[in-house]
Amino acid sequence: MSERIGDRAVVLGGSIAGLLAARALARHYTEVVVVDRDRLTGVRGPRRGVPHGRHAHGLVARGHQILESLFPGLTEELVEAGIRPGDFSGDIRWYFNGRLLRPARTGLVSVPATRPVLEYHLRLRVQALTGITFLEEHDVLGLVTSSDRRRVTGVRVRPTAEDAEQRELAADLVVDTTGRGSRTPAWLDEFGYRRPEEEQVKIDLAYTTRHYRLSSDPFGSDLAIIPAATPSHPRGAFFYRTPGEGHQVELSLTGVLGDHPPTDPEEFDRFTRSLPVPDIHEAVRNAEALDAPVMHRFPASRRRHYERLDRFPERLLVMGDAVCSFNPVYAQGMTVAALQSLVLERHLRAGHAPEPLPFLRDISREIDSPWEFSAGADLGYAGVEAPRPARVRLANAYVTRVQKAAVHDPALTNALMRVAGLMEPPQSLMRPATVLRVLRHAARRPPAPPGREVPAPEKIA
Repeated sequence: MSERIGDRAVVLGGSIAGLLAARALARHYTEVVVVDRDRLTGVRGPRRGVPHGRHAHGLVARGHQILESLFPGLTEELVEAGIRPGDFSGDIRWYFNGRLLRPARTGLVSVPATRPVLEYHLRLRVQALTGITFLEEHDVLGLVTSSDRRRVTGVRVRPTAEDAEQRELAADLVVDTTGRGSRTPAWLDEFGYRRPEEEQVKIDLAYTTRHYRLSSDPFGSDLAIIPAATPSHPRGAFFYRTPGEGHQVELSLTGVLGDHPPTDPEEFDRFTRSLPVPDIHEAVRNAEALDAPVMHRFPASRRRHYERLDRFPERLLVMGDAVCSFNPVYAQGMTVAALQSLVLERHLRAGHAPEPLPFLRDISREIDSPWEFSAGADLGYAGVEAPRPARVRLANAYVTRVQKAAVHDPALTNALMRVAGLMEPPQSLMRPATVLRVLRHAARRPPAPPGREVPAPEKIA
């Protein structure tokens, strides 16, 4: 049995990050309370606190590995719920710059579960752990601190019901996983601490999503068709099967810098027709629409540099999107939250409440590579207003060459997918053997425009 280091820990927010934090804390605190303003128990569909939950989500390879290790058998449960896992490259048609990457069987698992389905199964697992309770439909009003403001001692909460009274919830540790709207910067200001520096990359992204029932199957043995947005082809899409009877699919269109996929059904269809992959429009143009298009906007990626602070209240931690929220097209957020939960477990094993600044510095190291990958890629769009150091310009130019070469070479597709799946850092693309492959293939004439004929994936050793 793990050593107990406190009576009660409180997690603010029932997000993926919050659920993973609660799991880690349950081994070291007698009671763990997860506070959320939404109803959580038994909820299978999208909820108000996760407005992006109606749109395409991805759990990349490293995230899948971590979740399966934390919750053995989770993949099997998702399969029983109708989710079909597959190879992250070999079972997905990836298009970059309008061209199909040469598919490769990499052994990296893709789990195309929708966000509500994944959350539901994780909640069931977390709720089953001893000592964890959900305080649902409660607002968090603020933190309670010691008289000298050096230590957090609890939180003030109030039911969302009208005329409800607030109360204090004592805590030996508070973990903020409330996402982009986190009020920790304001609380720090209130208590006489510095706010963290913020770094933003304004991409002005929008997702617009619609569900269909198809009369035929456009995927064959594949899980999804994904024309990734790039500076040369900034309109992108995620098109994949969803659980249900018949050929039910979800189509999430993406557009950046104000070129947003519209919610008007006819305009949505026109946007779909403009994609560089005709298979998607051909599949949905005469399909049965199951709902109206719905949009979610994402103005900017944001990173709060808590690790640069020299003072921070004791017994308070921050995790997940409350620290860094990534452009969602890169599907990194859930996996980075999982990586941070491993850091939390490591600090808890020291036998005392984690010290905030060492913890925040350690999770910052887990953020560095994904942030470099996604923020750097967004700086490839000329309309993104931000400084572009020479190393970023050179890196983006080189990655474009890697993408072009991967149209011909499955080993380069594998290299890209390992970086996208957070299995390798972006610098891995600069290994000498990879650079030689890029030089060999990047100047080759691209194949014919994409159609329905897709080459069989090759196995990569």
